[in-house]
Amino acid sequence: MTRGRTSRAREADLVAFQKLLGHDFTDGLLLQRALTHSSAADGQRGLATNERLEFLGDRVLGLVIAEWLSEDYPAAAEGELAIRLNALVRKEACAEVAARIGLGPLVHLGPGEEKAGGREKPAILADACEALIAALYLDGGLEAAARFIRAQWSFAVSRPAPRLIDAKTALQEWSQSHGKGVPSYMMRERTGPDHAPVFQVEVRVSGMKGALGEGISKRLAEQAAAKAMLIALQEWSEND
Repeated sequence: MTRGRTSRAREADLVAFQKLLGHDFTDGLLLQRALTHSSAADGQRGLATNERLEFLGDRVLGLVIAEWLSEDYPAAAEGELAIRLNALVRKEACAEVAARIGLGPLVHLGPGEEKAGGREKPAILADACEALIAALYLDGGLEAAARFIRAQWSFAVSRPAPRLIDAKTALQEWSQSHGKGVPSYMMRERTGPDHAPVFQVEVRVSGMKGALGEGISKRLAEQAAAKAMLIALQEWSEND
C-alpha cells in the first residue's frame, strides 16, 4: 500500500476495493497477504507475502478460463482452445486486469521497489492479481473466484483467437524480433530400429542455452525442440 498513508485510510481503501470485487472477505488477512509483495518482507521477519497465493491463483484462473472457453466455443478444436487459454492466463493478461481494477496503489511494497516504480511493473501487477484470485478462492470458494474472473476477463474472452502458428515459426519470429537472427537446428542423435526411429535435435538461439526435442521424424523433433525453447523463454521472461 502507498507509503505515507494512515492505517485508517488503507483500511478504507480495502473496504472500497472489496465492494468493487463484490466480495466481503471473512478473513481480511487473506486479502492483505494477497496484496503484499515479497519486497515488503525485507527486514520484516515472518511477514506473509503473496508468492504462494500467486501459485494457487494461477491454477484457479486456468481452471475457470478453460471451463468458460469450453462453454462459449463448443465447436472449437482443442488446439484453438489451448491458444485462447494461453493468451488469457498469461502474465500480460493478468497485469491488464490488475491495471483495470486499480490494484497497483493497493500493493504493499518494500521501500526499494516503491522507489523503482513497482506499482506499474506488469510482473508485480500480474502476481498480485493471481494472488487475489487465490484469496477469493480460499475465502469464498470457487464460486467467488469464478465470479471475479468472469467479470474481469469478459472483455478479453471474446477477442479473436491469436494467430495459430507452429513452434518453429513462433521461435523464429521471436528470435528475429529480438535481433538474434534465425535459430539453428542440429541433429544430435538417432535411435531405435529403422521402422520406428527416434530423432533428437537441438535448437540454438544466439546468446541462449540450447534446447532439445525428440520425434519420430526430423521435422517433428525440430518442432519439439522449438517448443521446448519457447517454454524456456517464457519462464525466463516471467522471472526476469
